[in-house]
Amino acid sequence: MLRLDFHRDASSTTVLCLGAHCDDIEIGCGGTILKLLETHGRVICHWVVFSSDARRAAEAKQSADLFLATAKSKHIEIDKFRQSFFPYIGAKLKERFERLKDEVSPDVVFTPYWRDMHQDHRLISELTWNTFRDHLILEYEIPKYDGDFGSPNVFVPLDRSTCRAKIQYILQCFPSQKARQWFDSETFWSVLRLRGMESNAESRYAEAFYGRKLLLGSGDASRSIVGGSSAPAGTVTTRSTRTPSSRPR
Repeated sequence: MLRLDFHRDASSTTVLCLGAHCDDIEIGCGGTILKLLETHGRVICHWVVFSSDARRAAEAKQSADLFLATAKSKHIEIDKFRQSFFPYIGAKLKERFERLKDEVSPDVVFTPYWRDMHQDHRLISELTWNTFRDHLILEYEIPKYDGDFGSPNVFVPLDRSTCRAKIQYILQCFPSQKARQWFDSETFWSVLRLRGMESNAESRYAEAFYGRKLLLGSGDASRSIVGGSSAPAGTVTTRSTRTPSSRPR
């Protein structure tokens, strides 16, 4: 395991969170966002959800406000592209990404895993890489019936209180999803514990990501995505992998 804890002397850090559906960001990287805000402070967050209806949009707005309560500034956008049809409306989504490119130049982008079995997730990931070609991109994972979990290579250890807050916010803000068999605290705790075990996190819990292309620098070139140089809870842990998802495209 290689532990990285870069500190970036900057007035602020800009984060772009992309979700195909209204609870994707929270499930995939909600704990990391909370830890980032806790340890880094000066965060500007752009939070974009691409599909919703009236009920789910209200849930997503409430959730984003909770997760980003301590952000330096937040920009929450909830679009209404047709859920489950993303590959068939790809041109419209591509145009949306082109506008997004002009609106924000993020230090880090959180997006779904490119091999996710849900077609909407895959397209958002593909368009992320098409659009933000010189940015740090971390792909998050979402548990689902399809069983598409893989072997991520970037881990963010999370303390138990952060995990508890993440799960509490998700269950509180998305009552429309409670009928789903997998949408419960047991699932969310299990994923956090599994990734904590895999990364040997002292806290026992972690979120995991796929980092296909990472630039390691020093001094002014270093980028901090979680915490300062003296914050062990904000350490980013990586491991090497030989899967195709780790190779630059």
